[in-house]
Amino acid sequence: MTDALSRTFAALADPTRRAMLARLSQGEATVGELAEPFDMTFAAVSKHLRVLEGAGLVTRGRNAQYRPARLDARPLAAASVWIGDYAQFWEDSLGALDQYLNALQQLGAARTTPTGGPAAPTEKENDHD
Repeated sequence: MTDALSRTFAALADPTRRAMLARLSQGEATVGELAEPFDMTFAAVSKHLRVLEGAGLVTRGRNAQYRPARLDARPLAAASVWIGDYAQFWEDSLGALDQYLNALQQLGAARTTPTGGPAAPTEKENDHD
């Protein structure tokens, strides 16, 4: 069994499904309305909707033959929290890397003579024994 977050990301991996979600964010739509911008059959659109439903991103109403699809953004909120946690991790990691590289750059600048050439070797650098 796949967890809900994995189903959400799998559903979002397809650009057609993302476009359908964007359309549904404006209000409910039928299969025909969702198919309009795409060169695909109603069956293909229905298949995409089933994936979105399986991920909990879409619910389908039932009103006789009219079965509008509606966006359910709750799984997107859970994905956003997960992404936010990793975004903070990478911001912290990249910030530390930036500080380290700046320190190296300043050290290199301090070891350069005013003429732009390398500084004279230090006693430690001359000690190769």
